[in-house]
Amino acid sequence: MIIDGHQHFWDPARADYPWMEAPELAPIHRAFGPADLAPLLKANGIDASILVQCRSALEETEEFLRIASATPSVIGVVGWADLTDGALDETLARLRASSGGEKLVGIRHQVHDEADPDWLLREDVQRGLTAVFAHDLAYDFLVRSRELPATIATAQAFPKARFVLDHAAKPPIADGGSSEWSDRIAALAACGNVWCKISGLATEAKWDDWDAERLFPYVRHAANCFGEDRLIFGSDWPVCLLAGSYGEIKGALEACLAKLGAHVREKAFGANAQAAYQLG
Repeated sequence: MIIDGHQHFWDPARADYPWMEAPELAPIHRAFGPADLAPLLKANGIDASILVQCRSALEETEEFLRIASATPSVIGVVGWADLTDGALDETLARLRASSGGEKLVGIRHQVHDEADPDWLLREDVQRGLTAVFAHDLAYDFLVRSRELPATIATAQAFPKARFVLDHAAKPPIADGGSSEWSDRIAALAACGNVWCKISGLATEAKWDDWDAERLFPYVRHAANCFGEDRLIFGSDWPVCLLAGSYGEIKGALEACLAKLGAHVREKAFGANAQAAYQLG
């Protein structure tokens, strides 16, 4: 099974997406749903996808589970739930029992938008993570270099949990990279319970001046750190459309992974996502 480990649906006419208000994001400020993605998956040989949260709203998670229930290609949902909510355990139980609840595979929060770089280490957040793992769910880290020390400490605090790092922690590709990102990624990878999504890289580069060769050093570094069993391909569609088409993004990442070996590419396009999210 070929899996896109990271994609989104949204409709700005029906909900607010504060991160989407920037003028440069106008090209993606419209509705994207299953009917838009289906032909792209077929054209690019993708069998299934993981649908990932876009806003901090439980209503979105509930909607995504309903979509997953009605969309066979969506084999997993990484939703949002309030980690600071003392009733999180009950909320997760209700989500798992709802329509499509069997496809809830993880929880995510936009940690890099929090003012506190140590937000993940707050006592109420750590208590929430305990509830997430009690329900056998993974937790997706949406962080940049600034939050990586707290991310590392969190992964160390829950050695039996499953974590997934989104977008390789958004390396500053447009600025030529940084040793801070490289060193902190390596330290996080030393935690054997963290997988890394090779996703969202083109949109961290200059949108009109990138190619597979520009992305390759970052993919190679992630591969050197996490190894062939903990890399996951993700399109980050439709955010990726800011930099290129679905096919261009998939082709560039496939070329990067293929340089590292056919076995690396094959695992990143399927088996590793299955392991990280414990997909059937």
